[in-house]
Amino acid sequence: MSAFTEAEIEYLRGGRLGRLATVGRDGRPHIAPVTFVFNPDEDAIDIGGVFFADTKKWRDVQHDPKVAFIVDDSTGTSARGVEIRGEAEPHTSGGESINPRFPQFKPEFIRIRPTRIVAWGIESVESGQDFAPNARDVPAD
Repeated sequence: MSAFTEAEIEYLRGGRLGRLATVGRDGRPHIAPVTFVFNPDEDAIDIGGVFFADTKKWRDVQHDPKVAFIVDDSTGTSARGVEIRGEAEPHTSGGESINPRFPQFKPEFIRIRPTRIVAWGIESVESGQDFAPNARDVPAD
């Protein structure tokens, strides 16, 4: 069973851009736009990019794996999004598959396994959850 609801998975699959927050060696937060994919086999988010191993976000997660990741959008009258908190697992191969449109993607990537998920505006109106946040901790395996 997935840590994500079906509506959250559908929303994440439609996303093109997310934002990853990391913690630098100096303890200060850093946030950057990133390319990502929902990985159903791992029930996780995979994040990679061009020259990914040369980036601050890659260096940050080597030092402190605590991260937050968000995908959101707004139409002016409504907002929706999914925030995922967890720990980043650095991987040195496989990242080139995250976005096949960019052949220059490098093999390094990070995988985020959620420990907390906060979603808003994702569930259907019928569920009564249209704008109410759905916040929950994800139990460890």
